[in-house]
Amino acid sequence: MSYIEIILIAVGLSMDAFAVSITLGLSVQKLTLKHYLLPGIYFGIFQALMPLIGYFAGTLFAEKIQEFDHWVAFGLLAIIGGNMIRESFSKDEEKSDTDKFTFISLLLLAIATSIDALAVGVTFSLFKINIYAAIAIIGLITFCISIFGVKIGNLFGMKFKSKAELVGGIVLVALGIKILIEHLFFIQTT
Repeated sequence: MSYIEIILIAVGLSMDAFAVSITLGLSVQKLTLKHYLLPGIYFGIFQALMPLIGYFAGTLFAEKIQEFDHWVAFGLLAIIGGNMIRESFSKDEEKSDTDKFTFISLLLLAIATSIDALAVGVTFSLFKINIYAAIAIIGLITFCISIFGVKIGNLFGMKFKSKAELVGGIVLVALGIKILIEHLFFIQTT
């Protein structure tokens, strides 16, 4: 597997993190270094860690996780997105700016957006590949794309502050539904 292919896989894997990063950027009025770096760090680490786990765990572990990974991702994204939708109707705007960047929120989002990367790791085990170079590329690309997503979300959010959190919550719930539908109806497990 070539480095170009690994880069393309990394970009594909980072799209869920990108979408979630946009929703995080929507929820912040004034970005700080913390707002840029934390999503990139969490998402980058988890997008790199999951293929590594999949690579070493092999196909047996991947088959077991495929039975319920979509439900875990859906549940986490639905809970977090539902909470954002609920908060969008709240009058407490100060609190909503910082809640999305807590350890627990970012951890749950990072897990939810990276579960599918386990299967990529299993795929990597079938090819002659330097797994450490691959996960470094995946982590770095996800880190950069997540930072970019936060900035895009914030630019959009500054123009539409009143509905930004509602849109962000809807995007997270929709992403969870998309993952669920893909796994239930389009991804065939053996």
